[in-house]
Amino acid sequence: MLARLSLLLVAMMLAGLAGLRGAKPAPLAGGRLVVANQREHTVLVIDPNNRRELAKISVGVNGHEVIVSKDGRFAYVPIYGNSGVGRPGTDGSTIDVIDLRECKLAATIDLGKPLRPHRAEFGPDGLLYVTAELGNAVDVINPSKRKVIAEIPTGEPQSHMLVLSSDGRRGYTANVGAGSVSVLDLVNRKLVATIPVAKSVQRISISPDGHRIFTHDQDEPRIAVIDTATNKISSWITLPDVAYASAPTPDGRWLLAVSRVANRLFVVNLQTLKVAQSLDVPGGSSEVLVRPGGEIAYVSGTGAGKIAVLDLGSWKMQPPIDLTPGVDGLAWAPAMPQ
Repeated sequence: MLARLSLLLVAMMLAGLAGLRGAKPAPLAGGRLVVANQREHTVLVIDPNNRRELAKISVGVNGHEVIVSKDGRFAYVPIYGNSGVGRPGTDGSTIDVIDLRECKLAATIDLGKPLRPHRAEFGPDGLLYVTAELGNAVDVINPSKRKVIAEIPTGEPQSHMLVLSSDGRRGYTANVGAGSVSVLDLVNRKLVATIPVAKSVQRISISPDGHRIFTHDQDEPRIAVIDTATNKISSWITLPDVAYASAPTPDGRWLLAVSRVANRLFVVNLQTLKVAQSLDVPGGSSEVLVRPGGEIAYVSGTGAGKIAVLDLGSWKMQPPIDLTPGVDGLAWAPAMPQ
């Protein structure tokens, strides 16, 4: 009898462990970090507090960027292709949709033609706006129907990155090889202006109040500051090294600009437009994400396979999140309702 009872208890324990191994990760109270790994062709769901990987989902070749729906349920990964900007290679024509509750591929949105889609952003209208490099445009997607409903011309090639004004009336693209920024009327879906910046630029960010756009000269160590009221460059931020990407803090006081050539993160005072300090970041860092609330910033080290973690209260680097080389686009997924 005792032997039979012991065997039953052991079986119950093993069944419980098997259930735990097969269970999907429970939603985190504070949200999750979602990371596109372009080398592994995956999306990683990360517990940022315990610095551990919760899930890894395969996507197409290659997804560079990721955006998460406002409710935290779905992540959208434009499938760019297997090369860099302006280089020969495959031309992506889809966007993979990840169910973050189930941690699996939920759908693929067909854009209808090769476009090299890259950066996606949600507007306050609930629509998804994604850069379409080969179409010199931004595609407008209805995420519930999962189809393209409009196309907004940028008037320039290599429209690579995109930011939107908080009111959803304007969009701005960084056009890499053209060295320019396109200003888009999202309501009437038309091109408003093209702003020459430099020989080539990379990436783009927008101040929280929507008054300034920042884009990064790739030949000189400086950031162009564009006045959105005039659609003209109002000033330049001089840096120690060329910057690749940036993100402002939610209070509008600081701009965090990452340099891939120097492996440094420059903290720019947005009142003086001067560099206040410089911090080490992982090799090949490519993107900066400030966590909602403004207490933490994450910097993806594509070459090193690490996510740097910066405490914005103390301006001290915390232990990094160790992943694998290829980590690139970053997005924040708010906690989903239970």
